[in-house]
Amino acid sequence: MSENADFVPLLLDWFAQNRRDLPWRRTYDPYGVWVSEVMAQQTQMDRVAVYFERFTARFPTVAALAEADETEVLKAWEGLGYYSRARNLLAAARRVMAEHGGRLPADFAALRALPGVGEYTAGAVAAIAFGRDEVAVDANVLRVLARVCDIDAPIKEPAGKAQATTLARELLPPGRARDYGEALMEFGALVCRPRTPDCPACPLAGHCAARRLNIVPDRPVLSKSKDITPLDVATGVLVHAGRIFIQKRLPKGAWANLWEFPGGRIEAGETPEQAVVREFAEETGFATRVETKLAVIRHGYTTYRVTLHCCLLRLTDLPEAAPPPEPTLTAAQESLWAAPDELSRYAFPAGHRKLIEQFGESLRRPGEARPLLDLSAGGDDPPRTPSTGKV
Repeated sequence: MSENADFVPLLLDWFAQNRRDLPWRRTYDPYGVWVSEVMAQQTQMDRVAVYFERFTARFPTVAALAEADETEVLKAWEGLGYYSRARNLLAAARRVMAEHGGRLPADFAALRALPGVGEYTAGAVAAIAFGRDEVAVDANVLRVLARVCDIDAPIKEPAGKAQATTLARELLPPGRARDYGEALMEFGALVCRPRTPDCPACPLAGHCAARRLNIVPDRPVLSKSKDITPLDVATGVLVHAGRIFIQKRLPKGAWANLWEFPGGRIEAGETPEQAVVREFAEETGFATRVETKLAVIRHGYTTYRVTLHCCLLRLTDLPEAAPPPEPTLTAAQESLWAAPDELSRYAFPAGHRKLIEQFGESLRRPGEARPLLDLSAGGDDPPRTPSTGKV
């Protein structure tokens, strides 16, 4: 047993008194634990709880999820970002139905073989749902162990993470994997926080090497941060005959199978208005003109910071009373002309969803001939939105 093991009983006592009432903890149903762990990746826990209850109400079992259409799953996931997680959940549910009789396997290796299930998720489900003596090492666990045990290697690099994982295994009290794993994660989230650790209230203070050495701000050791790349992109809301043009992205690549307003990067020497007219011509074959600028929405994902210029467009070669035309698609698999109140049925990337939320109420207001024009500028999304892409 590791020489650091003395803090584990204190940690377990703290968790018994301070554990949050999270919906999946009420039953520890393996399906619920699995969904919650996938949702919790790159997402704050308060958001996870809300989405979890909505998602599991719509798909209450592995079988219900496996039978769902991908479009339904993406819509239920909308707003959480990193949509590959939702696609992998669906693929894994179908694999569980086909190979495991509809029951999630308890074995780490069998869990690890499911689509989208890495070492962390396999360890978390095995330990928390099934009580197996496995460990789940996330950012919270890495931070707690780096401070308490003074891990001086960059914690997200292979050597540092391997050191922390070895420690986590050594410290695991046999038969207590669920409480131990959740306690480490909960403690990192509530007490041993990234920038504001609550050291005065910490029940582990007497065992914390970082506090004893007065190096809490230096633990964990972090890797050099990646440079942030700014992206200027333009997108257009094309309105004709009371309907709005949207298209469904290709099955592979950034934001696969999500719906969008066409657009793309602003090239050197272009204005946003010129860029969106060009992009529409390239992607749909439509000749358009900009009627007004709707909003500027800023949001971040991975190492990108996006400034999204949103314009209201009209067709230049058709009277408003004419039926909506058919596009020639070059960057999408499907398109439609949707009524404003139908947009909520479809899953959009975060920036486009934010645009819909901004003008949604105006679109639904009866008696206004041109409701799209009364819009305010957009704000900032937190840097958690998924993937890279043209918009």
